[in-house]
Amino acid sequence: MTTFIRTAFIACLAGLTACAMPQESSETPAPPPDAADTDIMAWDDLFARAKPETDIRIPYGDGDLQFSELWLPEGGGPHPTVLMIHGGCWQTDIAERDIMNWIAGDLRARGIAVWNIEYRGVDRAGGGFPGTYEDVLAASDSLMANWERYSLDVENIVAIGHSAGGHLALWLAARQSAFTGQPLTNRHRLPISTVISQGGLPDLEAGMQREGHACGTEAPRLMMGDRPDLTSPQRMPAAMARQILVNAERDRIAPPAYAEAYRNANLARDATNIELVVIPGEGHVELVSPGTASWERQLDLIEIALGIRDAG
Repeated sequence: MTTFIRTAFIACLAGLTACAMPQESSETPAPPPDAADTDIMAWDDLFARAKPETDIRIPYGDGDLQFSELWLPEGGGPHPTVLMIHGGCWQTDIAERDIMNWIAGDLRARGIAVWNIEYRGVDRAGGGFPGTYEDVLAASDSLMANWERYSLDVENIVAIGHSAGGHLALWLAARQSAFTGQPLTNRHRLPISTVISQGGLPDLEAGMQREGHACGTEAPRLMMGDRPDLTSPQRMPAAMARQILVNAERDRIAPPAYAEAYRNANLARDATNIELVVIPGEGHVELVSPGTASWERQLDLIEIALGIRDAG
C-alpha cells in the first residue's frame, strides 16, 4: 500500500473525507479528527500493533486478487470455521484482506479456522457488478472444495464481514437462500448458520444517495449495477441464516442507524432471524481490533454460533 493510499485510507475510513476512487494527488491533506473522536481508535492505532500472518494461500482464480488465506489452528481438527470478508468501501486501493489479520489471528489462537477472502474491488478490472460477487462465490466454493484437505468443519459456518465486507457477507448469506440456476449462484451451497455484519453497509441503494459519505456514491452504484434484486440484501430473498448486525455507537462510517434501517426493512417482510447489537462508546476500527468491547462481544457471538460455548 503506497504512502498516499495509506493516508487516504486512514482519512476516508475515519469519516474525514470521501473515498471516491482515490488517485495520486497533491491536494491538501484531510483535517485532523474532531476532538470528540480522539478517544476512539484510529487506524494507525491498529496498524501500530504487530500484525499476525499466515502462510497458507489458496487461489480460486488466475487473477492477482483471486485467492483466500487460511488461518489454520494447531491440532488435527476438524476446526470450527469462520468465513471472513474485508471492507474498504469496495475498493482495493483502500483495503485488502490483511486489514482483518488481527482478528483472524485472534480467532486462530482460540482454535477457530478463518477463511479470509480477497476479491477485486470496483477500482480493479472486472470488479463491481458482477465480478466482485463472482469472486466471493468462487472463494466460498474454494472453501467447500478444500475443507477435507485442511480438516475444516463446514457443517456450521459463521460468515463475518466488516464495513463494505458486511454488505458482502450479508449478500452471501442471502444468496445461499436463492434457488440454483439463478445468476450469481454458488456451485456448492455453504451451510452458513450465522452472518455477522461488523459495521456493515448493506443497502446499496441508500449508499448511492449518501452524498458526503466516506465511501462516496460511485462505489455502491458500481456494486449494484442494474440489479438491486441480486446485489442489495434487503431486496433479495431473505437469508435463512441468523443475521447479527454489530455496530459501534460512535461509528461515523456505519452508524447504528444504518443497521436499524436494514433490520426494520427485513422485519417488515417477516424476516425474524435478525438482531442489532450496539456497542457503546466505540467506533469503526474497534470492530476489527482484538481487546476492544466490540470484538469481545463478537467473540461471544461467534463461539456461541459455532457451538464452542453455550449462550448464557
